[in-house]
Amino acid sequence: MSSDFWWMFDRTHIFVHYSLIMRILDCDYFVVGSGIAGLMSALGLSRYGKVVVATKKECADSNTNYAQGGIACVVRDDDSFDDHIADTLDAGAGLCDERVVKEIVSGGPERIAELERLGMEFAANKDSSDGRYDLGKEGGHSHRRVFHAGDITGAKVEAALLAQVAESPNITICDHFMVVDLITTSWLGIDSDNRCVGAYVLDSSTKEMAVVRAPHVVLASGGGGKVYLYTSNPDVATGDGVAMAWRGGVPIANMEFIQFHPTCLHHPDAKSFLISEAVRGEGAMLVDAAGHPFMDKYDNRQSLAPRDIVARAIDHEMKEHGELCMYLDVRHKSEEFLKERFENIYKKCLGFGIDMARDLVPVVPAAHYFCGGVKATIDGRTELDGLYACGEVACTGLHGANRLASNSLLEALVCSCEMVRFIGEMPKAESYDKVAIPDWEFGDAVRSDEQIVVEHNWSELRTCMWDYVGIVRADKRLERAYRRIRNLKQEIREYYLDYLVTPDMLELRNIAAVAELIVKSAMQRKESRGLHYTLDYPEMMDEAKDTVITRTMNE
Repeated sequence: MSSDFWWMFDRTHIFVHYSLIMRILDCDYFVVGSGIAGLMSALGLSRYGKVVVATKKECADSNTNYAQGGIACVVRDDDSFDDHIADTLDAGAGLCDERVVKEIVSGGPERIAELERLGMEFAANKDSSDGRYDLGKEGGHSHRRVFHAGDITGAKVEAALLAQVAESPNITICDHFMVVDLITTSWLGIDSDNRCVGAYVLDSSTKEMAVVRAPHVVLASGGGGKVYLYTSNPDVATGDGVAMAWRGGVPIANMEFIQFHPTCLHHPDAKSFLISEAVRGEGAMLVDAAGHPFMDKYDNRQSLAPRDIVARAIDHEMKEHGELCMYLDVRHKSEEFLKERFENIYKKCLGFGIDMARDLVPVVPAAHYFCGGVKATIDGRTELDGLYACGEVACTGLHGANRLASNSLLEALVCSCEMVRFIGEMPKAESYDKVAIPDWEFGDAVRSDEQIVVEHNWSELRTCMWDYVGIVRADKRLERAYRRIRNLKQEIREYYLDYLVTPDMLELRNIAAVAELIVKSAMQRKESRGLHYTLDYPEMMDEAKDTVITRTMNE
């Protein structure tokens, strides 16, 4: 194999008892991730061939499953695509690709109809004689246009899609499969145009390394909120897709734009449980400890301003008054209404001794969504042939510098279906099922008895990101973070080379790579725009430009 491509990743481990013959799974399409983007991709691609879906925990463990709000889509007569486009562009602070926004917004109704054909049931308006949808309104939206299923929309979508996947003979879901790195023809030393032909994976249930070999690899692995100390994301959100694409030489865009959800429940046992923006859409106000509203000081849309504005406002109020949190006041709504509209949130709060109908709900911002990611087109294409990206892992140009609420599931729906269409219209890909892929070398690696090293570096890296690369940034903070993360990356790499790989080690390696990308991107942006606010450059430049980072051979 060519040494010129050795830099892509460190292929230096395998478990000794499995070093001679490695399990190889051959398929037509390899999908990484089992959220809405991954499952919609798998269902569509299964019409054309065999699909393997890798999910690193159980198949329902995804950001989709935790999504409370819903899917933004225009269907009402008093709404329009133009209004939805305008709201998206406004939230994106001048950085959205308007062509992309138009295509995704206009593709919404067809995708909602497809979800319903697949078994998804959205909440209906009980006051309407024709059973029309009960549409929610969230921050930044000028109309009610958010399809929902109470406050567990994502879980309902996930369940409906998993039921369909279970019925497909062409789809195999591999639970506890964690992708380690991509495999390309150039790295293999094949004299042809470079393309992705599969990936090394760790089967954490058997602790064995395997290879999935496929001419089409789809990254639908979600975001990386766990790079921050406080996040609304589940534990699986460690930025794996971004990290492996970066190591594979694929350009990464706009990683400085990390959306902090303004209202996560503040309670020592809540683990950053999300209080959906839909609660504010139903009239909840942000208030201080005395019950006084404060958002009118920051935006005329008050508590329904876009998330970047609301998160900064809460952060400022907490720091100015030395408070640990701010509060949501929804006491004007009846207990009956809250139990019906927000059944899950109401029960969760009540479990912590907070009655939403009678008490103020303590909230703080927490890392929530990556607006940047693997640079990709609407139909999922990346700059590496054979590799596609859709959903939160991708940066298509829809979100710009700040995501409009409930546009994320919309993007995942539209882009995964556009990707399926693009691949389906292609000539049959050359078969790579005979490509010789070398075994994973273990070298002198041994099993680690120093798990505390992984845990310490994990905690230090996430704390560093929270303290220095959070809602409000500054040059000195970013420089301090960059130095520390570079040192941590070196420590992690040495540990990675010395010991046999484990899921925890792989996740640590990935969040370190993602953290560095966020800091490098933030250091390049000499302005404040959307989710990137810096004390050193508080104004927004006249011209909006993407931040695109391409890996060089010496990194």
